Amino acid sequence: MMNNHFEERAAQYLISAKQAAESIPGLDPTTPVRDIQTVGIIGAGTMGAGIAMNFANAGFQVILLELKQEALDRGLENIRKNYGYTLKKGKLTQEQIDNNLSYIQGSLSYSDLREADLVIEAVFENIEIKKSVFKQLDETCQPGAILATNTSYLDVNEIAAVTKRPKDVIGLHFFSPANIMRLLEIVRADATADDVLLSTLKIAHTIKKVPVISGVCWGFIGNRMFEPYGREASRLVLEGASPAQVDKALTDFGFAMGFCSVIDLAGIDVGFFAREGIRAQLEHDPSYQIICDKLYQLERYGQKTGRGFYIYEGRDRIDDPEVLALAKETAEALNITQRKISDEEIVERCLFSMINEAIKILNEGIAYRASDIDLVFVNGYGFPASKGGPMFYAKELGLAHILERIKYYQSVLGEHGQKWFEPADNFLSCQL
Repeated sequence: MMNNHFEERAAQYLISAKQAAESIPGLDPTTPVRDIQTVGIIGAGTMGAGIAMNFANAGFQVILLELKQEALDRGLENIRKNYGYTLKKGKLTQEQIDNNLSYIQGSLSYSDLREADLVIEAVFENIEIKKSVFKQLDETCQPGAILATNTSYLDVNEIAAVTKRPKDVIGLHFFSPANIMRLLEIVRADATADDVLLSTLKIAHTIKKVPVISGVCWGFIGNRMFEPYGREASRLVLEGASPAQVDKALTDFGFAMGFCSVIDLAGIDVGFFAREGIRAQLEHDPSYQIICDKLYQLERYGQKTGRGFYIYEGRDRIDDPEVLALAKETAEALNITQRKISDEEIVERCLFSMINEAIKILNEGIAYRASDIDLVFVNGYGFPASKGGPMFYAKELGLAHILERIKYYQSVLGEHGQKWFEPADNFLSCQL
């Protein structure tokens, strides 16, 4: 169990985890890497603009591609605004900003990507749109160029398959805001060449990211684990907890933000479209993320629309009784009895669901090691570094205790518990 030296050990563990994440089973670390000097980025939205800043800051030539001049102008202006914030904070001088901006060239033509050594696609999260982009890149880019997708959920193997060079295709999942967040999930597709993998690892360090390698599955490591975490958080609102209570319980545990605040920031519409890819798996459960789906249908997308789980007025976040009424009405329609819920139950259900999914990820070989999972959650999802990450915390708490609580919720939560709290195989023998 945890003791007074827990935080100190967690800090040392995370340092070791970063070193371990560089070790790739079956790959010769002396494999020569590809020379990357020019980087193409497709899509000048929030993500693409942030990615462009990472590379410009590190001295790479950047070609930022959009289809329309208006979208390109908007993206370049957002980059200038972001640099303006760093100037106000005193993190960069105007001279440094001007130098960084000089590395970024806007374009409306794929032909400008002919000499790019690395191209990162950051378009709308739709597999058909992404496949269309990769067909174009396959025809345009020089031999040996690395073709990367910034997808958060989609099948990188399926994207790679539309090219004649699947060995050159990889996933580079940046986290938003990409110019600030440190995590970079590197998604190794079935055909990805060893030198492509090592090249992207090297690039990650050059642009000051924390790289973690994931295999291909829906949502990779981070979003696949975040889904059950969010499933329980939104279900708890349905069962009678307020968004504010859910968020406070999670921030009291140590998360940077609670789920309801996170999804309002990220966009309830973004979560909705992500779930579209797994609807077939959810048909048996009409309550699954139904609060989020209903908020989406009401066009309450979160901070961007001023309404989500909360009301936003400027920088102020206000509790919304309409959401509580919506939850009550929805619960009644689904024959779910609302009740008083403890903070302990909120934390256990959200956290232990995530740990259970993580063990499945390890069983499947999607993550190489438990410490890789911890790097993902500490650097990309606001998990408290003082607790070392979900797997380090699980080891300290004891897998037997967590399994006992998972089985408890499986038994007391009716159909929801029976389906969603089924323990992962090899739970107690998982290597943490």
